[in-house]
Order: sequence, then structure tokens, then C-alpha cells
Amino acid sequence: MSNCPKNIDSTFQQFFLPPVFGVEFCVALLGNSLAIWLLLTRERRHWHTGIVFVFNLAVCDLLYVLSLPLLIGYYTNDKNWIFSDALCRIERFLFTCNLYGSIFFITCISLNRYVGIVHPFFMRSYVQPKHAMMVSLAVWFLVIGICSPVFHFSMTEEKGNKTECLGSATDDQITEYIPYSLFLASFGCALPFLATFASYFAILVVVWKNDNITNAEKIKIGELIFTVILLYVVSFIPYHVLRNVNLFNRDDSCSSAPSLAIYNAYQVSKVLVTFNMCIHPLLYVSVFESMRAICGLSTSRDSTDTRYEALQTSVDS
Repeated sequence: MSNCPKNIDSTFQQFFLPPVFGVEFCVALLGNSLAIWLLLTRERRHWHTGIVFVFNLAVCDLLYVLSLPLLIGYYTNDKNWIFSDALCRIERFLFTCNLYGSIFFITCISLNRYVGIVHPFFMRSYVQPKHAMMVSLAVWFLVIGICSPVFHFSMTEEKGNKTECLGSATDDQITEYIPYSLFLASFGCALPFLATFASYFAILVVVWKNDNITNAEKIKIGELIFTVILLYVVSFIPYHVLRNVNLFNRDDSCSSAPSLAIYNAYQVSKVLVTFNMCIHPLLYVSVFESMRAICGLSTSRDSTDTRYEALQTSVDS
């Protein structure tokens, strides 16, 4: 065991996370459950490639939402894990799968929109829902594969009279865990972000050169693309940066005390990541006819509105 105690005050974490996770649980459970139900009932005859990726994104979110009550109880109980070691590992695994599953399926949606708008003839001729299903299956295998080491690192650990459920690794394993965390940050976040950014940039170029779209519409689409990229930057990137900074902070020498500011900022970044589960149902409103009807939005549009909606959907993804 390490001879360098790295205990840090987790009061902020215990008071901040439970109520926020509670709100996110209610919103995300309702939104994603409704989306999946509509896809399997009212939308089952209208599936296209984008819908396939959206369905997998909703399933990915719902799997983690169902594990949130365990985490809420953990933080409410003064970070004392009263469940089994297996449930601890499963909860951490589901969080990691949701995180990278969301990132990769958002990337798939972005690339799908890129092909549909920049290469529409290729999209109509060669890209079918069955291809999206195959890609989705490959994404699931990829995500499960890169997340499986979580079962090795995450575990319960006795600290005093409490049992903690570690989200990363023990102090003894921290030097082994850091390379894995850096791999997830680069392969699981940075690379998909570059693909997403490149897709939206290409879409913006095509839209800007299209004389059939007014300047006002072009500016609006540009603003939407900027907003999506900004949300990505605010949500996923801070979490990966702060997670690794916090890990290096833990692995620092004994002469350097752990930074409470870094630790608390890392806790806030966890909320920003899980907040995506609440944002994704807003995307479904622009994709599902039945969900638009439930929300009281008009479904009758002329050809211009339909074309513009397709472009909006591409950036909302």
C-alpha cells in the first residue's frame, strides 16, 4: 500500500452530486424511455440510417440512467457503498460505456449527416439502414472492448469505517491506470471530436455555397453548428482533461498535497457529461414525427421547410 495519504475533503461532492444526479435521472429516464417506446411502436416503419444511430444512442443513455439510483444513494450515504463489489464495478462500467457510446454514436450521426448532405447521391444509392445496424453493432463491440478494463481497475475499497466505490483505481494502481485514461481521452474523445468537427465543417461549406439557401438560413445553420461544437467542448473535453489532471494530482509526490479545486472541478465535469443524457431527447424531437406531435409541433411543411429541417437535424445531432 502507498505510504502517502491522499485523503481529500469530499463534502462538495456529497452535497452537490446527489440532487443534480436526481434531476438528471428523472429527465433522462423520461426522455429516453419515451424515445425508445416511440421508435419501437409509432416509428418502426420509418427507420432510416440516422434513426438507427439515434436508437442506439437512446439505449446507451437508458442503460446508464438505470444505474444512477445506486450512485445517488452512494453519495447521499456519505460515500459509503452498501452494495456489492460486483455492483460497484458494473456501475462504473455502465458509466464508461455510456460516455464513450454516446461519443461514438454522436460521431456516427455526424458522419451520417455529412454523407447525406455532402454526398447525397452516394447516400441514396449505397447507404441503407442495414449498414447503419452493422456499424452500430461494431460500435457496441468497440465500446465494450475499450471499457472492459474498468472491471479490473474499479472496485470497492475500505477506508476507515466506510466502503468506497472507486471510479478510477486504487493509489497502488494509479500509475497503471493513467496510460489507460490517456488512451480513452485520445481515442475515445479527441479522435471522435475531430471527426465530428470535420463533418460539420464540411456541411457548413456545402450549405454556404448553396444558392438555394438564403443568407439568413446560412447564418442560422452556422450558429447551430457553432452551438453543437461548443456544447461538445463544454461537456466531453473538460471531463477528460480534468480527469487526467486529477489523476496526475493523485499520483504526485507526497510533498505535494492534492488540490481541492481540481478535485471539485472534476466533480462538476461529471455532471456536465451526464447532462448529455438530458440533452439527447431534444434531438429526438427534430427526428421523430410522433415526438413532434406529442410536443405540439406542426408536422406539415412545404419542400423548403423540409430541406431546411434536414439541415437543422444534421447540426442538432
